[in-house]
Amino acid sequence: MIESSQMTEAEAPLTYGMVGGGEGAFIGDVHRKAIALDGKAALACGCFSTDPQNTLRTGIALGLDQQRLYATFEEMAVEEGKRENKIDFVVIVTPNFTHYAIAKAFLENNINVVCDKPFTVTSAQSRELKELAEEKALSLCVTYTYTGYPVAKHARLMIENGDLGEIRFVNAEYPQDWLSTRLEETGQKQAGWRSDPDKSGASNCVGDIGSHIENMVSYMTNLKITKLSARLDTTVAGRKLDDNATIMVDYEGGARGVYWCSQIAVGNDNGLRVRIFGSKASIEWAQENPNYLKISYLEKPTEIISRGRDALYPGADAYSRIPSGHPEGYFEAFANIYKAFISFIMKKRNGSEILPEDLDFPKAAEGEQGVTFIEKCVESSEKNSAWIDMDH
Repeated sequence: MIESSQMTEAEAPLTYGMVGGGEGAFIGDVHRKAIALDGKAALACGCFSTDPQNTLRTGIALGLDQQRLYATFEEMAVEEGKRENKIDFVVIVTPNFTHYAIAKAFLENNINVVCDKPFTVTSAQSRELKELAEEKALSLCVTYTYTGYPVAKHARLMIENGDLGEIRFVNAEYPQDWLSTRLEETGQKQAGWRSDPDKSGASNCVGDIGSHIENMVSYMTNLKITKLSARLDTTVAGRKLDDNATIMVDYEGGARGVYWCSQIAVGNDNGLRVRIFGSKASIEWAQENPNYLKISYLEKPTEIISRGRDALYPGADAYSRIPSGHPEGYFEAFANIYKAFISFIMKKRNGSEILPEDLDFPKAAEGEQGVTFIEKCVESSEKNSAWIDMDH
């Protein structure tokens, strides 16, 4: 006798839609591939571009029902909200200035939201969306990718368990070199909208990659910034927004830090690196070599932890996918964000108990915090790097 392999309703994959991510886009395809890694959610609909023909071509290439390809995100939100088999969540992969309106439209139609970072252009918009989601008992996820790495999760748990002692100082950087010239004048799409204040917001470099520093340090350490002093530089002549920034921060409890982000650092690709110094030990983690963690101690030799070979804290090991020596990278980190979010949505749908570990994905609060950080950096720089309180 062959037993049925048919999934129960509780086990059935979720469905999702996407706004953005059509032909010529980069990040939408990354999201789709990352979600597909675990097979727990299937793409069902989309508005992939402001050009309906682009949406049609993209949807057909992805094998979607043409009846669920929409000319506008507004139409998609309303029509999907009406369906008996409406999508479980929408993924927003569009330029910064559109995030707020798109997220609001889907929340108003009772659909959970996953949004690329930065969450919105202003912290007021972030707060409004967070409150709307809470009011409707919906879930919001902001895709700060790098928190998905198992070793980053292990670093967080080390600090939480006191392995480093009292945190004294943080040094974090994120250098790139892709905007060392006026790339935005060549028609390059990503450079074009990021360097346009009408589409990117008040900051380019801090908004695009400095926000990753803020989020990663906050995720690992749980330290709260009380005040900061920032200098945002526009080094390439004719550019409207920052392409380099230096930020000093003070944390609640007395620890201090220095952040540097740059898109004009010739010779650097995607060099997010975090060094955290405690009273008993320090750690160093680099995104370009994400499977390893350097740990230095006061009274014993420095060691290198290897994902897949060495034991990580259980909450981190659960996100390790393949054996040691087989590098896990960007797609897997994205997939781990979705692994946690989709599992959480499934548990909510099924009425299962929600455990603390089920909430290990970036939420609206982290999104709002990131946007506030960007705003405060811009304010400080405009005031000649004055120290600015985060709460005012």
